[in-house]
Amino acid sequence: MMNSARAFFFVPYFLRHVMLAIGLVLLLQPCWAELRLPALVSDCMVLQRDTELKIWGWAAQGEKITLRFRGSYYYTETGRDGKWSVTIPPQQYGGPYLMEINELVIRDILIGDVWLCSGQSNMETPIQRLVERFPEINVSNNHMIRYFKVPTQNSALEPKEAILSGARWHSGIASDVMNWTALAYFYAQESYQHNGIPVGMLVSSLGGSGIESWIDQQHLKQFPDLLIDRAAADSLQILEKDKGLNLWTAEDFDDASWPVVQVPDYWRNPKESKPGIVYYRKHFMLPAGKDGRHAKLYLGTLTDSDSVYINGHFIGTTAYRYPPRVYDVPASILHTGQNSLSIRLRSNGTDGGFTPDKPYQLKIDDVAIDLAGEWRWQVGIDQHEVDKYKSRLQQLAKAGSGLYHGMIYPLANYRIKGVIWYQGEANTSKPEYYESYLSALIKNWRTLYQQAQLPFLLVQLPNFMSKDTVPTGSNWALLREAQFQVSHKIPGTALAVTYDLGEWNDIHPLNKKDIAKRLFLAARRLVYGEDIAASGPRYQGMQIAGDKILVSFDQIGKGLAIRHGKTLQHFAIAGADRKFVWANAFIQHNKVVLSHPTVKHPQAARYAWSNNPEDANLISKEGLLAIPFRTDNW
Repeated sequence: MMNSARAFFFVPYFLRHVMLAIGLVLLLQPCWAELRLPALVSDCMVLQRDTELKIWGWAAQGEKITLRFRGSYYYTETGRDGKWSVTIPPQQYGGPYLMEINELVIRDILIGDVWLCSGQSNMETPIQRLVERFPEINVSNNHMIRYFKVPTQNSALEPKEAILSGARWHSGIASDVMNWTALAYFYAQESYQHNGIPVGMLVSSLGGSGIESWIDQQHLKQFPDLLIDRAAADSLQILEKDKGLNLWTAEDFDDASWPVVQVPDYWRNPKESKPGIVYYRKHFMLPAGKDGRHAKLYLGTLTDSDSVYINGHFIGTTAYRYPPRVYDVPASILHTGQNSLSIRLRSNGTDGGFTPDKPYQLKIDDVAIDLAGEWRWQVGIDQHEVDKYKSRLQQLAKAGSGLYHGMIYPLANYRIKGVIWYQGEANTSKPEYYESYLSALIKNWRTLYQQAQLPFLLVQLPNFMSKDTVPTGSNWALLREAQFQVSHKIPGTALAVTYDLGEWNDIHPLNKKDIAKRLFLAARRLVYGEDIAASGPRYQGMQIAGDKILVSFDQIGKGLAIRHGKTLQHFAIAGADRKFVWANAFIQHNKVVLSHPTVKHPQAARYAWSNNPEDANLISKEGLLAIPFRTDNW
């Protein structure tokens, strides 16, 4: 028996093209008629407790939707746009549960706390990298924590309605845990072990991404370089649409108003030398007795690529300019009397058209129909006009909002408890903008979720790179300062200080477990309302006393202390010359006293102010790190 590959080879040439074309058409058909759910609404999902829930999807217009969940029924109907949604009243945590939506069944649903985790590569560090350091991962056995990784989708010009398909929810059991990212796993474990509430970690992050990509255009207006020329983008979307697609190749399309052109010839001769897509149409008469017969179509050579239709039926295509165009016309396509021939011709340059002195005819047995002479033609896409607007969008790769459009906006219907943000490394080259960026992002996302106090847990950048032998400037320190300022100024935010958890020679430190512990400690106070110390000493003020500086702090808990040794490290002071030196430092009455023999008239102080302040060791007696600071603005 002939195998499938050989059988395909022997299918007539024209039929292969027809089969491929039909397959392509089917793939491109919209799927609105079939009941569909977003990827997030699927088996193993976690729904946010104690808030109204929105379940949504797509179906045929007017289709009645019945949603059954926990003994209740919810009804709606698909709108004209093919969309539907159902609102479920607040639910207490628990599960697993089952949800039915018409014929679709979603199983193993939990209700608990859902965290949206975003940022760059440290947010998506694969858990596989950590199994040697944390062997307990290999025997993870927690089915009450779940994880979903949003597929990468960068959409520079417009927000997307849905995330890309292909992802699914994963459980925290050993056979599934290797699909997780590390920080999400440890945070979920920390949370569930503390309060017994199911946890869903929704990770939408991308390695190397700048914060600008995660903010919508509306909230980037103070940064003109990051804005898209909206008028050019809108015009481009219109101009890039082929005006004739699925219309100008129809047999009964009326082309009487189209200009006439002589074929064969090149575009430049009819004074139309623009690249793009042009449609050519020709009507010809078929003599009696030849209708329904197989024929061969000869179209010389065309520049550059073409798709050919007779009487609205796709006949064949050629991808580049040089091959002779000889197409089989299947039986049953042609009919007695007038027939129509349509060519969709794309040219990449200004010399598109039909090559002269080549055969252009239709042959049916002993009959040859000459196709040279008058044709009608019309531009489907004017590439010059397209390129004109593209030139106004050259900054598109550097503009903001692409990841917001593709990976945050589509999540807006999915209720969450809060956001965990771990990002900043990609912005250390220009740290002076980061406070504004992060403030804009928080405002943006709170607006999107319609939660004015949506909690944000922020990871301050860990230590990285070689330690400084003398105090010096640091972009990483400036960015940490920006992160702190946001947490200090914007209510509903908290900062996890991590300058002791990094690795000097790896921008992706492995100790995500302790970072998760500090994040959840902050959540316990900010989100869950526990009366605990969740943040270490914070700079409050300074007093110059002769050749000394006295630094005072708030958030000191039971008092200031020194970690790892008896001597405070990584304090620096400077005089009017602005040259910082490492200070002698000690704790006195819950203040830090700074001095240096060469600085007789100190003016400013800094703490943990470097790329890698790992040795900085001021803590509260509860063991919480003091927050890096500077008293100057030099």
